[in-house]
Amino acid sequence: MIKHHSDILLEIIAHDPATIENDLNSAVDIALRHAMQERRHGVLVTQTGFSTYTVAVSRDVPYGETREQRQWASMA
Repeated sequence: MIKHHSDILLEIIAHDPATIENDLNSAVDIALRHAMQERRHGVLVTQTGFSTYTVAVSRDVPYGETREQRQWASMA
């Protein structure tokens, strides 16, 4: 499932590898289209949990690039 928080922030929640891959690819395509219109920022894919991700147009990523990171909440 892809939740659109805005044109530049999408959240992916999926529980099987095929759905995760499909939804991530779709979300990255959406973010890339937006980033290419602006021509200022790149795309950041963040894994926030075992089956949750965000895809965002980010000023921290140079235009034309897509970066990945993991940022899991601590389980303290």
